[in-house]
Amino acid sequence: MGSIALVHRDNHYVSRGYLKRWTSDGSKLWAYRVLVSHARVPHWREASTRGVAYHEHLYTRIAASGESDEIEHWLDSEFEAPAEQAIEKVITDRPLMPSDWRLLARFFAAQDVRTPARLVENLKQWAGWLPELIQNSLTESVARLEAMTPTERAATPKAISADDDLPLRVSVERRKDDTGGLLKAEMVPGRALWIWSMRYLLTKSLKALYQHRWTILRPPEGETWFTSDDPVLKVNFKSVTDYSFGGGWGSVGTDLLLPLGPRHLLFTQIGKRVPPRGTRMDAEKALVVRKLIAEHAHRYIFATAPDPFVPKVRPRTVDSEELKRETNEWQRWHMEQTAAEQSLLG
Repeated sequence: MGSIALVHRDNHYVSRGYLKRWTSDGSKLWAYRVLVSHARVPHWREASTRGVAYHEHLYTRIAASGESDEIEHWLDSEFEAPAEQAIEKVITDRPLMPSDWRLLARFFAAQDVRTPARLVENLKQWAGWLPELIQNSLTESVARLEAMTPTERAATPKAISADDDLPLRVSVERRKDDTGGLLKAEMVPGRALWIWSMRYLLTKSLKALYQHRWTILRPPEGETWFTSDDPVLKVNFKSVTDYSFGGGWGSVGTDLLLPLGPRHLLFTQIGKRVPPRGTRMDAEKALVVRKLIAEHAHRYIFATAPDPFVPKVRPRTVDSEELKRETNEWQRWHMEQTAAEQSLLG
């Protein structure tokens, strides 16, 4: 009898393998929470990598065959696991091959698209480009129908799509006299669309990252890099008072950063020369980078030890009602997204 594959319930959006670089024993690190219920909550607490940076059923998708966590397995097998050895080479200052830099770029990309912070960003953006996406899919669906023979068309299910992975329901409402019909498109912006967009970006847009010249930067003596639950930074930086986090993977002038460990920062500035690998950043620039990492955090900052710099540049928000609302939203996440995805299956 074959074994039954169980769906992973706890989906880590920052991998435990990545976070272990900030632990002393492979398991425990220090966490600073950005949103807390009251001022008495300690600024830093020791936590297990197993118990942070995850949500239940974050990536579970409802398919015709039932619940699927295929995307999490795909992220692990195609991006996380292959990069593990390359990251270890970085941490231990061993030589890197061109293939290692490519694996680091892929890890950067996967970590960029998979966080709840990216989901929030996507939800804001989808309203702008969803109508075009739906229209394009409708046009392609019509082309598929027109290319069919009458027999094939008659056997076509009521719901079709030009992209089987796209969470879009295109309903065919035929006229009674069989002289044509109406196509109606339905899409729910949520988990399924997010998963589709992850896969799309990680298969269609990676070439931009391969073309950059990457390097590894060290902090000043006595300093360390901390990280966060949204660790990939894409910074459009003009000055210490004029910058934004809205850069892209191929935008000339954008700084791309990802801490790989307390003493190693993956870095490139698109279109510019970068310092040699192992360059120790001066104190002034490192101060700015540490500030940017803290400001970019979504809900958590992680470090090897409590860092007094963090509360100064990223004061906590004390709001019990907002924390309760957000907690309740994540508790309802799987149920609400499941209902939406089942509605598209028909």
